[in-house]
Amino acid sequence: MESTVLSPAAAAFDAIAERFDTRFGAWASVAAQRRAVRSLLLSAFPRGARVVEVGGGTGEDAGWLMRQGRSVLLTDASPSMVRIANDKLRAHGTPSAQIVAAEQIGSMARDEQFDGAFSNFAALNCVSDLDAVARGLAGIIRPGGKAMLVLFGVCAPGEWLVQLLRGDLRAATRRFSRGDVRARLGGREFSVRYHRTADIQRAMSPWFTLCARRGIGVCVPPSGAEPWISAHPRLLALLERLDLSLSRPLALLGDHVLFEFQRTNAG
Repeated sequence: MESTVLSPAAAAFDAIAERFDTRFGAWASVAAQRRAVRSLLLSAFPRGARVVEVGGGTGEDAGWLMRQGRSVLLTDASPSMVRIANDKLRAHGTPSAQIVAAEQIGSMARDEQFDGAFSNFAALNCVSDLDAVARGLAGIIRPGGKAMLVLFGVCAPGEWLVQLLRGDLRAATRRFSRGDVRARLGGREFSVRYHRTADIQRAMSPWFTLCARRGIGVCVPPSGAEPWISAHPRLLALLERLDLSLSRPLALLGDHVLFEFQRTNAG
């Protein structure tokens, strides 16, 4: 069998797939941001909804949504991530994870449409050009369905503070970059891009209309604050409560931003 050539980003995440949950799963800041996203996913996708996850990794969110009565097809470019996700999702019935890169999401069979799609924790920041993703989502989401996309915030004071306290000015200002930015994970280099709101909207139109934005981690710090913030649960709980009030008015100041799009009738 001919081996599949992975993109640099897919290869990097594939290299750390076995230890991904151990590395990030124990961090309280990640859990707090994940709770904020999940509450919004429940509002967007009613019980019984059939949704696609883009860049689903090891299946943490997919498995949780399935336990809440939603049907989820997880996609990810990393074969190792998909294998781990399928092992988890077997507990909910037939394994439901497939190796599909975000840019190839439109290659999925279109004989049946989904009620929506979501992507969490900046998987789409590993995609330089969102046009192919938008076209692909338009092909598989029914009119009226939602696309809930969580990307890195560009103007994130929490990121500035954490990185400046570390004395890393370059890391503190990297999200201002408009082109590809080099990143490293699992000993492998790849690139990320910090997409502006206008660029995201332009890619998603005319198939989708932007309905709302929510800041994820306006006060809850980024994972760069770990492990310190996990050792201060009362402080983190306070910051999480503040986010409930500030996530809408200060959406663009979040460590991540959730963009809620609705599928139009455009072909």
